[in-house]
Amino acid sequence: MLLDIGANLTHESFAHDFDAVLARARAHGVARMVVTGASRDASRDALALAQAHPGVLYATAGVHPHHAVDYDDATDALLRELATHPQVRAVGETGLDYHRNYSPHDVQRDVFERQLRIAAELGKPLFLHQRDAHGDFIALLRRYRDRVPAAVVHCFTDTAAALRDYLALDCHIGITGWICDERRGTHLRELVKQIPANRLMIETDAPYLLPRTVRPLPAHRRNEPMYLRHIAEEIARDRGESFEALAAHTTATAEAFFGLAATTG
Repeated sequence: MLLDIGANLTHESFAHDFDAVLARARAHGVARMVVTGASRDASRDALALAQAHPGVLYATAGVHPHHAVDYDDATDALLRELATHPQVRAVGETGLDYHRNYSPHDVQRDVFERQLRIAAELGKPLFLHQRDAHGDFIALLRRYRDRVPAAVVHCFTDTAAALRDYLALDCHIGITGWICDERRGTHLRELVKQIPANRLMIETDAPYLLPRTVRPLPAHRRNEPMYLRHIAEEIARDRGESFEALAAHTTATAEAFFGLAATTG
């Protein structure tokens, strides 16, 4: 059974068929999902979903760099409170994004460091985002890496050099359907071979990043956790291993990272 480490199930596009989404995931071998908290409201909602679906959904709590301008002391206090709940398994999604620049760079760095401190002080893993900001991102992460139990660079899309930097810091790597994008993800088909099995995890980032190799493509183009199996099959082929082996080690790695019990379901 697969484990989706990053699904934005609080997104409004899931409101009308949420139970069906979970049922389809299960039917495609996706037994558990970690619901991403990427803002104050989404983090609160992610916890609520996890509490409503114990053993199936878990949550993270954080503020994405796009929303860094909205981060204040009340937000910091809320994230600290949310992170004390057993269903919240990591701090994040947090990091830096100099591609969209929805928040000024200095504000992003300050907010990222505040969330790094939360993870360090509470002993929580980190769920990280980085785009076009590797230098500043790795510099901040290096300062805190030995103070947090684990860190995953979610939705990795970067270069071989960036991958080496992350692995040197003993980070985990999350791979999404970006690897299926013939326009911009083909380099990942080689890089994914370089990720040790005990550092590789898989995710959909639903409803975003529908794998472009899914056939037939759904008319609505919404990604959902059921497509994690398709992503896993593509990654297994690229790594030269069986789907069963890839499923087993990515699930075991995610269980260890998030502190989840192994499942035989």
